Amino acid sequence: MAQRLLNYINGTWQTSGATDVLKVLNPASAVELAEVPLTPVPEVDQAVQAALRTFPDWRRTPAGKRIQPLFKLKALLEQNLDLLARAITDECGKTIAEAQGEMQRAIENVEVACGIPVLMQGRNNEDIAPGIDEHLIRQPLGVVAAITPFNFPGMIPFWFLPYAVATGNCFILKPSERVPMTSGKVFELIESAGFPAGVVQLVHGGRDTVNTLLDHPGIRAISFVGSTATARYVYSRASAAGKRAQCQGGAKNPVVIMPDADMEMTPRILADSAFGCAGQRCLAASVAILVGDARRSFIDPMVAMARHRKVGYGLDAGVEMGPVISSESKSRIETLIGKGIREGATVLADGRGSSVPGYENGFFVFPTILDGVPPRGDIARTEIFGPVLSLMRAATLDEAITLVNERSYGNMACIFTRDGAHARRFRYEVNAGNVGINVGVAAPMAHYPFSGWGDSFFGDLHAQAEHGVEFYTQTKIIVERWPSDWSRRF
Repeated sequence: MAQRLLNYINGTWQTSGATDVLKVLNPASAVELAEVPLTPVPEVDQAVQAALRTFPDWRRTPAGKRIQPLFKLKALLEQNLDLLARAITDECGKTIAEAQGEMQRAIENVEVACGIPVLMQGRNNEDIAPGIDEHLIRQPLGVVAAITPFNFPGMIPFWFLPYAVATGNCFILKPSERVPMTSGKVFELIESAGFPAGVVQLVHGGRDTVNTLLDHPGIRAISFVGSTATARYVYSRASAAGKRAQCQGGAKNPVVIMPDADMEMTPRILADSAFGCAGQRCLAASVAILVGDARRSFIDPMVAMARHRKVGYGLDAGVEMGPVISSESKSRIETLIGKGIREGATVLADGRGSSVPGYENGFFVFPTILDGVPPRGDIARTEIFGPVLSLMRAATLDEAITLVNERSYGNMACIFTRDGAHARRFRYEVNAGNVGINVGVAAPMAHYPFSGWGDSFFGDLHAQAEHGVEFYTQTKIIVERWPSDWSRRF
């Protein structure tokens, strides 16, 4: 019988009374791994109430003491990195190397948040007016929650959790019901790290659980990563309930390839971007815009990269790409490939209808390249979220930048060139929050915010670094006067 996952509420592991559960499947084999409860409203409220009771003491804990459990957690994450990576591979499908890299990014966010005594500092002015001093200080919000996606179950919760608790908030995580096991293993380490009961909690569930978090008056802020449609919904509903919200949405990331690009390096980097993590990341390259003569030297090596990429179960030796997350995703991706062909694209590498020996029930879509995709067709504007690269043509850099900026999304845009002037113009003019120059995945390190523009982000402050600190704190201004002799001054 499959393991039924537990919630972590008020410092204890609890069996949910939920009558509805979902199966967690290994996407490489379709074997059932666990059952995840769809936590009912009263149990979500139980977590919020525990956090509300804990918050007054936690916010009064000095910042230097609040980060001590984070130091311990960092060490525990490092010691258990391979264990966590294997959990990610089993429930999410990515290769073990990709999963290890994901957890390293999680650890880096813990490291940055450990600097909160400096990051959270305010500012002051002495004698801003005669005899008057003015100060800005940062204080925590209260109880905050994050709703995280399936594609990075180890990393994305750490875009939020370390900054929230280091700044003095109490934090509730609702992980994706598709990949809840990694979060359970992470919370076993959190329990060992020594956070007081109620500071960090884990609640499993689906849509009703999410809506409870969005509506609950005890929760002050919501962080979310997922599709654009859901991000817009979460942002609207959370904002209507008076909460702060930062909601990362979908993407359709273009890469411009100039004729002077290094054609030995570029196809290799682009293949890792487009097909890494089976294309299921919000910074995957999904459109390559070939400028001028770039096509002649780019097409053949790029197609070879797609056709020769080893696809399979991520724990098997030599595997470079795993499955997509579900049978529904596989079907949707293959349907969109067919739609692109009907719109006039030519298939240079076709990943539909493929299987992996020994894993015939797995949800595999092999690397796919569509050539001549109409720039204004549906397939050029739809987030496929799979290992599909669409090729377009442009006569000039001007035309390429126009194609980039016609999108509604604005998560990432990249250019491959040896010309510094082209690179500078590109980064200056493109409408994207993350820009890569000769880089296929422009993922900010933890010291920088994970930006996003247009329909790729709803909110003002992004995840990570100083944006995370600002999002999870509110500023208070103090204006004070201390006359030495009140009777002489009034």
